[in-house]
Amino acid sequence: MAQQVSIELGKSPVPINQYYTVSVKLQGDQLKEYTPFPEIEGFKKSTRYSSEKTVTVGGVTNIIRTYTQNYAPLEEGDFVLKPFTMKVNGVTVQSQGMAIKVVPMQANTQQGPNLPDLITKQDEQVPASEEIEFVDKDDNAFLTLYTTKDKVYVGEGVGVTLYFYLAEEDQRLLDFHDFANQITGIIRQIKQPNVWEEMFEFSEITPENVTVKGEPYLRFRLYEAVLYPINLQALTFPQLQLKMIKYKVAKTPNLLTEDRQEGFKIFYSRERRVEVIELPPHPLRNVVSVGNYTLQESISRKQVAVNKSFTYVFEVAGEGNLDAVMPPAPIVPAGLEYYPPDVRQDVVRRSGRISGSKSFSYAILPREPGTYNLNNTLEWIYFNPTTAAYDTLRPTLQVRVTGARDSDALVLSRDLGSFYNIIDNEDNTLRSLHFFDEIKRNTNLILVVLLLVSAFVFLKNKA
Repeated sequence: MAQQVSIELGKSPVPINQYYTVSVKLQGDQLKEYTPFPEIEGFKKSTRYSSEKTVTVGGVTNIIRTYTQNYAPLEEGDFVLKPFTMKVNGVTVQSQGMAIKVVPMQANTQQGPNLPDLITKQDEQVPASEEIEFVDKDDNAFLTLYTTKDKVYVGEGVGVTLYFYLAEEDQRLLDFHDFANQITGIIRQIKQPNVWEEMFEFSEITPENVTVKGEPYLRFRLYEAVLYPINLQALTFPQLQLKMIKYKVAKTPNLLTEDRQEGFKIFYSRERRVEVIELPPHPLRNVVSVGNYTLQESISRKQVAVNKSFTYVFEVAGEGNLDAVMPPAPIVPAGLEYYPPDVRQDVVRRSGRISGSKSFSYAILPREPGTYNLNNTLEWIYFNPTTAAYDTLRPTLQVRVTGARDSDALVLSRDLGSFYNIIDNEDNTLRSLHFFDEIKRNTNLILVVLLLVSAFVFLKNKA
């Protein structure tokens, strides 16, 4: 399916303690490259997140990915998002923009960050004087690989994020160097051979405002993913290194000369190790899904006539590897027929977590009247790492089937072996595979003879 790209804008008015959003929606393809999101006067770019929807209907799967940029309003008032264009995977998409009204803070909501302007105006560059003395000033920066857990069960997700922290006051001391090539090698070292990886996609590295030991820092998220181990092999992350541009500063700066001198500095992260624990004994230990899940269900009709189909939706929602969630196999009772389900999957990647839902929509055809409890037909077993125990999700709904039993329809639907039931009464004499060819050949001979006789009679009468 060819990719489809669109832009969605947030709603207005927006409270000053909430984000305004601009989203790119992509269908049929992965996000490979895109131009930066637009700047909005009166707003500051903040965090980004992605979400994903997978819909399978009639055997056809559609994946819709949404990439959202958050904007933090800096003050109340009326603002305008001007018309803009973005290039996504080589496709140019346009937006007409909109008017945005920022209103006072709403009660009972978390106040959004009042982010300061991080853009530092560069001094005008002029030739440096040989007499200027530059000094190497200490910086408050570090590289760290963060894991959300030190131990996980097989199949349980662990968040892995690579951060670079820089004190706000030292912004002009450091800058990224050849980042695209460096991050490729770093990610190659982070990759684990025995995991299912759900990686967070982003192509812009923007700072987040955080506080470390009471001091303001800028935090750059360089890599983020959730890893699901598929066996007992521990996850080991080596010491990583990032080469940065480090500036020396002029000892006696002035307005006529360059006040910085470029150099380099390498930052190192610590090694990390995450132990993987085997699931407790269970007959389905090697096939069950692992996560924190709940059941959300719905039914199209609670009362239906015989031979009139209805739809039952079994939806697994929560946090875990939804790609590993398989549909429950129905235990079909007498009087009901289950058909293979349509599948829909919604995934949201946000704040280092993978959550969402996966629904299985079953078409069910009742053949006999009665009341059917669906909890006797479906069950889904999983392992909950929070409680360290296995759990089972079962339906709670029931359906009442009315009308009279249709014997003919029942026979047609169930008597799949009727072809074989008449074997004893059929003639088992072997017949040639060329029987019809012989009939055709003999028929042609008869027609030729009749044609010759007709020709002979015609010529004789003419004579």
